[in-house]
Amino acid sequence: MPRPTPSQTVGPFYGYALPFTDGARPAPPGHPDAVTLHGVVRDGAGQPIPDALLEFWQAAPDGSLDGHPGSLRRDPVTGGFLGRDGVRFTGFARVPTDADGHWRVHTLRPPASAPYLSVCVFARGLMHHLYTRAYLAEPAADALLDALPARRRATLVARDEGAGVHRFDIHLQGEKETVFLDFAR
Repeated sequence: MPRPTPSQTVGPFYGYALPFTDGARPAPPGHPDAVTLHGVVRDGAGQPIPDALLEFWQAAPDGSLDGHPGSLRRDPVTGGFLGRDGVRFTGFARVPTDADGHWRVHTLRPPASAPYLSVCVFARGLMHHLYTRAYLAEPAADALLDALPARRRATLVARDEGAGVHRFDIHLQGEKETVFLDFAR
């Protein structure tokens, strides 16, 4: 297979912090309240996208939005990146899709005051990244969800697979297209 040329990709791409060590783990390893959110990014034809990049932001379980620094700590000896400190919740994740378009994030359940993870999707063919939300459960009331028809609302709610695992597939176009948010630029 020939390599993509610059006109076939969105870019430029920079290697700095893309991806970074433990980028898919905003929750400390082994945390008793950790949950897993995973899924597949699909194009308009339903095919998996093997080279997308997803960023996630969320409130901490206590509702705070500060997060903790530490995702890009440097090794004082080598100057390389150590990744997360493994102790504090940062509220941020960056994860690429694999060859099958699959991604996975290990995080903490968001609070009832902000019951979702904010998601930013970067993928080939997108001139601008896309924003959406992933709700781990449908809240009793939410202004965004309440404004959507049931069929569209369902594209924002992850399926509970049991044992703290939730599935959230992202469809960029087509009949199953995920609801994307338009922020003023």
